[in-house]
Amino acid sequence: MGSRRAFLAGLAALAAPLPSWADAGNPLWLACAREADGGHALFGLDASGADTFRLALPARGHAGAAHPSRPEAVVFARRPGAWALVLDCGSGALLRQLTPPEGMQFNGHGAFTEDGTRLYTVEQRASDSQGFLGLWDSAYRRIGQIETGGIGPHEVLRLPGDVFAVANGGIATDPTDRTKLNLPDMAPSLAYLETDRIAEQVALPADLHFNSIRHLAHAEGTLAFAMQWEGDPAMTVPLLGLHRRGAAPVLASAPGPEQALMQGYAGSVAVSGAEVAITSPRGGRMHRFSLDGAFLGATTRADVCGLAPCEGGFLTTDGGGGILRVEGGTARPLGLRTRAWDNHVVTL
Repeated sequence: MGSRRAFLAGLAALAAPLPSWADAGNPLWLACAREADGGHALFGLDASGADTFRLALPARGHAGAAHPSRPEAVVFARRPGAWALVLDCGSGALLRQLTPPEGMQFNGHGAFTEDGTRLYTVEQRASDSQGFLGLWDSAYRRIGQIETGGIGPHEVLRLPGDVFAVANGGIATDPTDRTKLNLPDMAPSLAYLETDRIAEQVALPADLHFNSIRHLAHAEGTLAFAMQWEGDPAMTVPLLGLHRRGAAPVLASAPGPEQALMQGYAGSVAVSGAEVAITSPRGGRMHRFSLDGAFLGATTRADVCGLAPCEGGFLTTDGGGGILRVEGGTARPLGLRTRAWDNHVVTL
């Protein structure tokens, strides 16, 4: 009888529907924040900007990677990171804590393959900041690593066909306090990896080698990348790049005085429809461009950084707790929270 019960229980388990993102409230976005009491948490947000769930974090998070089908997210510590948490966003359970191999550090971002069977984590070797993608299987076991072709990689983004783009920031840092060690010689680049090999790599013009490539977005064959200037602060330089494979990158700027207000720093980038946007928390600005690099306009918002596409435009978050919807340059508040949003919004 016992074996029959076990057999029937097994059949019932097989017939039960697998959990989905509906079990987490159907969030459209994930974002980390510091709360009023100083604690940190991961939040799910719906189309109206309302919370769908809250999961406490042990320390400040940077960004996350959402599983393509299961209601799971991997949340990464702010770089240099020693932890990443795998969270069940439906039940709130901590499923697993990931730790980089000895001598390696997480750099704040990761991405799943399209079928969700493998996770890529952005890492650097502590001794020299050489970049790697860590490889993890569907049970989050470490199965290897591959080089990214540069120093200080920051974000990885999955493109169609399981091609992975990597932003090699080019900056070597002290493994304990983030001190920048190689600014005169920094060499940022974009790398495209196919079947775990570098298939194409793109560098910036020599006079812009101080422009660290940090964050990525993609649509319709165009990879958009946000940059942060490490050179002479008196110089005004492009902070948005657009790249199509096999071509040279297109660098986009606002008119001089408006570009200068960005203070050489783009914190996030997103593509929505035929527009691409970048944000600058230092400058309190969001800039919008066409996909060919033409400047479309600016939106002012203090400490704005988090950025994601939404229907008709962009969703932004800021350090003051604000969530805004920007459509055609018009900003509409979706709410104000008693929390300081961290740098990024992850789109599900």
